[in-house]
Amino acid sequence: MHNMPEVGQRAPDFEGIDQHGRRIRLRDFLGKKVALYFYPKDDTPGCTKQACSLRDGYARLQAAGIVVLGVSADDASSHRRFAEKYGLPFSLIADPEANICRAYGVWGERTLYGRKFMGIQRTTFLIDEAGLVYAIIRRPKVAQHVDEVLQGFGLQ
Repeated sequence: MHNMPEVGQRAPDFEGIDQHGRRIRLRDFLGKKVALYFYPKDDTPGCTKQACSLRDGYARLQAAGIVVLGVSADDASSHRRFAEKYGLPFSLIADPEANICRAYGVWGERTLYGRKFMGIQRTTFLIDEAGLVYAIIRRPKVAQHVDEVLQGFGLQ
């Protein structure tokens, strides 16, 4: 398991394809606040709640100048179905090789129903305009995630 970047460190740059086939690079968002959220799997109950919280509060996040980027190990077509089903207005980045997840230290052993497997620890990184990790939300409350993001940036 890679080490998670710490608050104050440069957020690891990455490149990936989103649900629209667009190439998304973290460095393209320098000068903006970014909520980079890692979630286990498209269209599962907790992940759907979290995505819908971000969708429902998206105008508040945009007003605060925050860009939302989601990452999971699902492929772009899975992301596209998930985003269309729930009307998600932000980019979901496909990370099937888990390279981005490893760079952020969120890929590791998980246990579900007593079964161990490799997967994503639900974690959100708040990245400031200079590209530094401003705050880390471990185990986000999926239904209140917008408030957590705004509070994490000190905007609420």
